[in-house]
Amino acid sequence: MDLKSLIRDIPDFPQPGILFRDITPLLHEPQAFRYVIGRFAEHYRGAGLDAIVAIESRGFIFGAPLAAELGLPFVPVRKPGKLPAAHMSVEYSLEYGTSQLDIHEDALQRDTSVLIIDDLLATGGTAVATAKLVEILGARVHSFAFLVELGFLNGRDALRDYEVLSLVKYE
Repeated sequence: MDLKSLIRDIPDFPQPGILFRDITPLLHEPQAFRYVIGRFAEHYRGAGLDAIVAIESRGFIFGAPLAAELGLPFVPVRKPGKLPAAHMSVEYSLEYGTSQLDIHEDALQRDTSVLIIDDLLATGGTAVATAKLVEILGARVHSFAFLVELGFLNGRDALRDYEVLSLVKYE
């Protein structure tokens, strides 16, 4: 299936000079969405995973159905102030400032193997921060999965210690 044909380019969003890769047309096509979840499930079935960790917010779109398909727990990593119970936090650098991600303290057991999933890999900062949260809890990052990878931003380099799967790549 040609997934790139279902990803819309939006110039100058969210600011001038940025070409935004909009996945909503793909989500509008049930056959394409099922195909994406199926590709992820095929790749990770039998990989010894114990949980799926998804990054807010578009990672949830892929992480929840993948967790259900594989019969694994779904663990959300959220922006600050969104988790109701005791949680761990990590701050990380963005292009223009810093941000924070949170995970519930009891979300993962020690030595569990997790897949971290998100819609898009750009510079890798958010993915690296999520890996830190997983590792703070004593779990292990098995690998990362993304629908889209912006190869020209070299995010894969930031994740060089991990396996990375992306279904669509822009150079």
